[in-house]
Amino acid sequence: MVETKGLVKRMANGLQGADVRSGVGRFSVSAVIPTLNEAANLPHVLTRLPDIVDEVIIVDGHSIDSTIEVARTVLPSVRIVLQDGRGKGNALACGFAAATGDIIVTLDADGSTDPAEIPAFVETLLMGSDYVKGTRFSGGGDSVDITRIRRIGNRALATAVNVLFGTSYSDLCYGFNAFWRHCLPHLGVTCDGFEVETLMNIRAAVAGLVVVEVPSIEHERIHGESNLNAARDGWRVLRTILRERVRRDAVYAHADVWHPPFREVPMAESAEQRTIRAAATT
Repeated sequence: MVETKGLVKRMANGLQGADVRSGVGRFSVSAVIPTLNEAANLPHVLTRLPDIVDEVIIVDGHSIDSTIEVARTVLPSVRIVLQDGRGKGNALACGFAAATGDIIVTLDADGSTDPAEIPAFVETLLMGSDYVKGTRFSGGGDSVDITRIRRIGNRALATAVNVLFGTSYSDLCYGFNAFWRHCLPHLGVTCDGFEVETLMNIRAAVAGLVVVEVPSIEHERIHGESNLNAARDGWRVLRTILRERVRRDAVYAHADVWHPPFREVPMAESAEQRTIRAAATT
């Protein structure tokens, strides 16, 4: 697991005793799932959601198949949100605006991400992280869907982010992530396309959030064809990386040493330490 430089680990109030396996605890989980003509895949995805998921939000990009009807048939409690724009980034932004959970999980509708892995993400959040990102390339993660060219591209782009932002990410462009609600203002999704995961990962690091990678296995899409284009979307990811570096530098242009914008919580001072400090200042 990988952790960025950042905040002192913290637990949300009242969540320390939560039982992830049974779903017992004072927190709620929202799953945000973007869709575009995924009617054939949704029965597999929605029936594998664990009980700890309290709210399922399908963000539909105006599908021309029966995606919405299938979603409501398989899971009557599902919430349907229609995109107000186009692209995966816009879909996630719409889903985040609608989500009410204390924890928000993002996953894909094509069956490539396994909803049964959600408890591992939630458990990692409960252990003190702010933002949990799935990784296919570390700690037992794997992908049976990614092509050789996409794997090489992902590695090169992740290296660029690690060099430019001081992170140590092993995976950059994976759609399986989870985070506490308080992260939303820091993530500020402002892009439309498949570069959205890169944007979120960078902004989580720049904000000084505690980021932990959790191994995940990416499966093959069950039905249909992906809308991903390796060359086009790789270029969009690279532009996002460079733009976020310029943005970060502009914000901290007057700082001698860059550091994330957070206030560290000082450790409690013992009576002995107070005595030593008082003596040193007299």
